[in-house]
Amino acid sequence: MAGKNRDSPPWTVPFLSLYFTLFTPRWNTMSASTPSVSLDVFRTLHRIHRQLTDLQEQLDRGPRHVSAGQSSIKHREEELAKLREKTKSMRVAADQKQLQLKGIEEKIKDFRRKLNAAASNREYQILKDQIAADEMAKSVLEDEIIEALEQVDQFQPKISGSEAALAATRDKAAKTQAEVQKQQPLLRADIERLTAELRRYESELPATVRETYQRRARQKGEDALAPVVDECCGGCNQQVPINVQAEIRLGHPTFCKTCGRLLYLPEA
Repeated sequence: MAGKNRDSPPWTVPFLSLYFTLFTPRWNTMSASTPSVSLDVFRTLHRIHRQLTDLQEQLDRGPRHVSAGQSSIKHREEELAKLREKTKSMRVAADQKQLQLKGIEEKIKDFRRKLNAAASNREYQILKDQIAADEMAKSVLEDEIIEALEQVDQFQPKISGSEAALAATRDKAAKTQAEVQKQQPLLRADIERLTAELRRYESELPATVRETYQRRARQKGEDALAPVVDECCGGCNQQVPINVQAEIRLGHPTFCKTCGRLLYLPEA
């Protein structure tokens, strides 16, 4: 409308200034008064952190391997126990059938004795039919016994294989445990040596930076630092402005505005 004041409200400029102050990311670069640090210090710190991470993983991995070996032994032992128990059950079943067979054979002998002393044709025929029925049962039982014994024999190679597997697993577990026991003191010594070296290089950081860096190092380990790769933070890929790279090149400690890593320039 004609004559209407189109100027921005008086509160707009202060509001926008406050907005950009609060919400525009800033790079945490130490001031010029902060002593500069050799780039080799940052590189060495990151290298040591990486080495310590690797050594600690190796140290932690050893007991896990030993535990896995013991679990494998237990599994093999349970497997062998099941096979032996099944073989035992099959032998018991075969023995019971053999006892049944012996009982039938005794009955047949008894019926044959009675057959010779039969007082009538009817009694003779009844005894003869009973003998025939028991002979048939005896034949079936004999076949079942032969089959049961064959199954026991076929099961024996499985037991032998399981015993061999258990022996091999025990041998492997013993070698693993011996190797872990040998390596653990060496790894601890390397960790102790590198930790002392780390403390020595950390002492070269300005006091204004050291506390922040150490707090993040305790939380993140090797992820407390990152190189600038292709003008970006090597940890989170946040682009690093040219002027900030210049500050880093001058040895001014700078933390990534996104992930908080202490940045450094890698060797050319």
